[in-house]
Amino acid sequence: MRFVVLADTERAAGLAEMAALGLGADAQVVIHASGRPWILGDWRSDEAVIVSAGTRRLALFGNTRVSVPALTGELARAGTPADLDRVFRPLRGSPHLLASFDGRTRSQGALSTARQIFYTTVDGLTVGGSSQRILAGLAGTGPRTEALAMRLLFPGAPWPLQQDTFWAGVETLPAGSWLDVRDDGSHRVHRWWSPPDATLSLRPGAEGVRAALVGAVEARPHGTAISADLSGGLDSSILCFLAASTGAALVTHHLLPLDPANDDTRWARWVAGQLPRAEHRYTSPDDGPAWFEHPDVIDAAALTDGPMAWHRNRVQLAHTARAMAAEGSRLHLTGVGGDELFSAGPVVLWSRWRENPRRAFSAVRRARVMNRWRWRDLAPALVDNGPFDAWLARAADGLTAPPLRTAGLGMNWGGELRMPRWSTAGATDAVRELILATAGRGVEPLHPHRAQHQLLDAVLATGGALREANTALSPTGVRWEAPFLDDQVVEAALRVSVGERGMRGRYKPVLAAAVRGLVPDRLVERRSKGEFSAEAESGLRRSRRMLVDWCDDLHLARLGLVNADALRSALLGSHPHRHDLMPFESTIACESWLRLNSAGAPAGRSTTGGRR
Repeated sequence: MRFVVLADTERAAGLAEMAALGLGADAQVVIHASGRPWILGDWRSDEAVIVSAGTRRLALFGNTRVSVPALTGELARAGTPADLDRVFRPLRGSPHLLASFDGRTRSQGALSTARQIFYTTVDGLTVGGSSQRILAGLAGTGPRTEALAMRLLFPGAPWPLQQDTFWAGVETLPAGSWLDVRDDGSHRVHRWWSPPDATLSLRPGAEGVRAALVGAVEARPHGTAISADLSGGLDSSILCFLAASTGAALVTHHLLPLDPANDDTRWARWVAGQLPRAEHRYTSPDDGPAWFEHPDVIDAAALTDGPMAWHRNRVQLAHTARAMAAEGSRLHLTGVGGDELFSAGPVVLWSRWRENPRRAFSAVRRARVMNRWRWRDLAPALVDNGPFDAWLARAADGLTAPPLRTAGLGMNWGGELRMPRWSTAGATDAVRELILATAGRGVEPLHPHRAQHQLLDAVLATGGALREANTALSPTGVRWEAPFLDDQVVEAALRVSVGERGMRGRYKPVLAAAVRGLVPDRLVERRSKGEFSAEAESGLRRSRRMLVDWCDDLHLARLGLVNADALRSALLGSHPHRHDLMPFESTIACESWLRLNSAGAPAGRSTTGGRR
């Protein structure tokens, strides 16, 4: 789904024609009460609800269930666009909300950014939309080379740089905000949501998560066949049980892992046995594409705004989507978001230590032994209380430090940031300058508490990755949906006490308590979790010849971001640790994106030119 939102002014007529060209011949149009074009885009009839009340219009794009008469009544009663908060807050499914309101427009997406609004200014008019690429086309600008340099960073760009766009002149609407555009084309950004504090104990917190998650799943099926991942893990299995309980015609999909020690398949088959009315499909890794395969040809609509975070299995996802489309599915449920919301990372130890060091000591000692941490590393991490901007500045200074051989303590505001050893000095300098400039502005974290910030940071990264994936998969006709990333589920998870998220001997205790009675007890008592480094190693090995050939004419090298000889040597070298594979993922994603875009607007054009 792609769309552009225009202001209610005669001056937008020319932009409507340009937007229609960018969207293609099948572009649909929704008009303001004035008769001027308001929304241009391509969407399915089953993912759009559009109502009118006098001179006002309201559109919901996405999977949600709502009473049209009630929605119309709320629109009529609203005094200003800000009053539409009471429409959006209770909605399940986290759709886009777009409103034309007496000469003003309101546009917003989901908290996770799985549905997002971007905006630009063209000839003095603010234009909103769901696609950076289309907005950049209207503004006449090109990709930002420094944004590509930032994407080389692993494990990923920190907040707020992860939200930067890849196209010059295009801005990202902050999560929890809405874009207010006046009839003169000017705009303001208003905040409608702030993250809550974590104050609830386990029982009331789990009850809130339960209600939100059940509602999120119920918002998706609409009486037709749907499909769902059934990896065998807790998150996807829960969604399969909840989807089956709605009466939807469910088809599950399981990709058999390469590692024989991975017990996900055993669990997937057990879950399938508990869902006899659903259809279950199993795919051997030999029957489909491997990780890191590059799509030879793709539909223009599948060109993503930037390098895909999930590029490593892009071709694999498309293969699954086509298989599910053949089963009659147009909507596929995925369990992404469950780990981000409910896994208890080391930062929980940091939180408990701050509350009561004596009571937290035994948990810290166990974690130290399990993770083989050294006390000389652990002690400073536990007592550190530095602000977010100071952490950013330190991270910028360590971009070229040796890569860590452990997962890191994870008790700070974010992970240890590294540039790959094949990145050029210019790329590293550009990334360092961006991070230091951000720290120098005194940027605030997503929440004053580190655990809350980390949770939201991970949700935003995952939501953005899902949004990119849905663009890439759009030609298949199947949309990936992640109920765990719904606004109400995210908020419910944030409300639970940080200490409850890391109860001793319990895996995802909040989620387990939330779904107890909705799924078999045996499922929530599982302690193991699948690991997929075998897929990464095998995929990189199978694609090595192609990747080495890329180094003969590396697009990233043309832009001065990567040393092609150094990358070639690294690809041909050995990788004894799974952490050695991480830097390749972001680099391959960037190079693939440049190659897929090479037939269109040239990447690396001036980041300051264009119509403004």
